[in-house]
Amino acid sequence: MSVVTDDLGLIDTLRQRQVSRLRSRPLRNGHGLFVGDNGRFFRAGPSVQDRLNGGGPSEEDLRFLDGEWHVLGSGSLERRSRRYAEAQRLGWSHRLDYLILVPTLRCNLSCSYCQVSRASLSSTGHDWSDATLAAVLDQIDRLETTSIKIEFQGGEPTLRLDLIKAVIDRCQRFERREFVVCTNLQYLDDEVLELFARDEVYVSTSLDGGAATHLSNRTATDSGTRRFLDNLNMIIERFGVGKVSALPTIDPRSPPEPDELIDTYAGLGFNSIFLRPINFHGFARKRHPESREQQSDWRRYYERFIGRLIERNWQDRSRVLEETYLGVCLRRIFQPGSERHVDLRSPNPVGVDYVVIDHDGTVYPTDEARMLARSGIIDLAIGSVETGWDTPERATLDRHSTNEFDPACRQCAYQPFCGRDVIDDIARYGTIDMPRTETEFCRKHMYLFDLIFELVYSDDPAVRHSVCRWLRLPGTPVELGPTLP
Repeated sequence: MSVVTDDLGLIDTLRQRQVSRLRSRPLRNGHGLFVGDNGRFFRAGPSVQDRLNGGGPSEEDLRFLDGEWHVLGSGSLERRSRRYAEAQRLGWSHRLDYLILVPTLRCNLSCSYCQVSRASLSSTGHDWSDATLAAVLDQIDRLETTSIKIEFQGGEPTLRLDLIKAVIDRCQRFERREFVVCTNLQYLDDEVLELFARDEVYVSTSLDGGAATHLSNRTATDSGTRRFLDNLNMIIERFGVGKVSALPTIDPRSPPEPDELIDTYAGLGFNSIFLRPINFHGFARKRHPESREQQSDWRRYYERFIGRLIERNWQDRSRVLEETYLGVCLRRIFQPGSERHVDLRSPNPVGVDYVVIDHDGTVYPTDEARMLARSGIIDLAIGSVETGWDTPERATLDRHSTNEFDPACRQCAYQPFCGRDVIDDIARYGTIDMPRTETEFCRKHMYLFDLIFELVYSDDPAVRHSVCRWLRLPGTPVELGPTLP
């Protein structure tokens, strides 16, 4: 009898308290997804949706909502816990510890979808000057962090190995150091290999699929393709696959078959593939104008690709293959704070924890902003390496670097997981004032999160196996997402 009395007292208490704001998103089969400001979510059927949207929750609903932290508490500890959970969802930026450096724009390839409008190999005036190098080193000396990550981009940065070495040597004071050299691997000599042999140096390259696909997209000649593949295999054999990351760029009009791309990467020892369509930057704006929007054919290809990864992971459970960005989005839902993917955070301030320093010392908020300036579209520079970047231009971008106050975002169930990328909007539409739901950034992430929650609530053991592995879970729980019956 006392138990019943206590339970009735609990229900009365819960009815007096307020259910937190829940935003909904329709799922397949008549279900709806409900998400709170703290990112906690649940699935509900049509009858429950009717009660939550107007009729009033039942006693069972209230018990469930309270257990899932969707009923607002009145105590100080409960309020603080809720605010802490919501704060975990925010994108936090601290001191500067990540630099993208462009020592040269010159390159020995001419890819049709080059994003940076590279300069020819013999051109002049496209490398750091002595003054720019000195300013870069001075900025490194000023950093107050104990860890540093530097990514060398181009052009082809190995053309100026002397500049790369000067930067690396200046960073020896940091406790943790990581240097990534983004290279097309067309030419390797003893000096380059000696640099790659250093423990803190990593290699990033582009691999678009099998030999025929890569030849068509990048190297243009059989000899260039063989040289690239030979060099890539040599780097992996000599230093291990952990030394190298590779990224494909996919033309949605003629993508490689999923198994061709997966076999290429898996055969080299890679377990992660970052599936990227041609980006609407640099030369791609002119040569691939259709890349402005990701059409339905790209989404169909992407879903087919994810399906093949799931099937292969289930058939061979000795290894886990994943699509990198899907994994990032998935962990944004379940493991807030574990990912530092700057394109998917809100607020997303510029010039705080990372910057891009171009070949002429100009500082940009992102690499995409550098591409826009180089293509002559718009100058989004926020300063220079000599004078700094605490500028009005940076402040203007910062004022719009959050999705918190956008009316469409505030109604969206996926807001706690999503981000804000003003540079992407400017690149595609020339303005940041596009209605949020009409932007490619929004459409892309609505699609991705819809797909993820379909996978999360799937009863297919093969799907559940892959989702749990992508979350780095040691086993497969009975349920990944709660359901209100």
